[in-house]
Amino acid sequence: MISPLVRGHLLLFERRSEPSLPARAGGLLLVAAALLELLRLALTRWLLGPVPLLAITAFLLGAALVAPRLAGRRLSDLGLLPWRAWSLTEKAYLVQVVLLANVVFAVVLATPLSARLAGRGIPGTLVGLFLPYLLFGFYQELVYRGMVQLPLVHRFGAAAGILVANLLYTFGPLHAGYFSAGASFAVPMFAAIFAMGLFFGILFRRSGNLWLPAVFHALGNAWVITAMGDRVR
Repeated sequence: MISPLVRGHLLLFERRSEPSLPARAGGLLLVAAALLELLRLALTRWLLGPVPLLAITAFLLGAALVAPRLAGRRLSDLGLLPWRAWSLTEKAYLVQVVLLANVVFAVVLATPLSARLAGRGIPGTLVGLFLPYLLFGFYQELVYRGMVQLPLVHRFGAAAGILVANLLYTFGPLHAGYFSAGASFAVPMFAAIFAMGLFFGILFRRSGNLWLPAVFHALGNAWVITAMGDRVR
């Protein structure tokens, strides 16, 4: 018998029944995801600067939380489950990873974070970078895993659905800016993004709980981009 403290790290989550997803609802989710990404591109191109990044990312996340309703889906149908519906394995896994990730990021990124804090100050860094990218990580998972991967998996099966969704996540509009970078930078970035997205896709599929990849992605976004750069990714 494997302890719940270990099961999550092995991706051995208790299986739960999947909500039904009619083809029409799945198609509407894909359309909503595409419209959200068009909205994101427009907002970041035309309003970023005059409008604070925190306001833009908060608006995008709010729009993404409302969009599933247009397809007749609840957020729980996309994997945003209430805490009471979580298994002990899921709860233990989330708490362990969040605690460990915050400690590791704080230690590994201590030098660039110190430089960032010296330049912006704590309030400026928190409001200008950390919180916006925390919200943006949630947005990415809700769109690419909840609204893209889920209908693709229902339509084409788990392997093809996860792969296609992750290809769109890696090479689509979200990270298209890397195509203009030199190969020595772009290739390892695309490889890292693809690997990270693949893990999140498998984690979501295995657990059925979108909160897990969303929280992990949000934390990674917030810590790494706050320390290393402030471009929307």
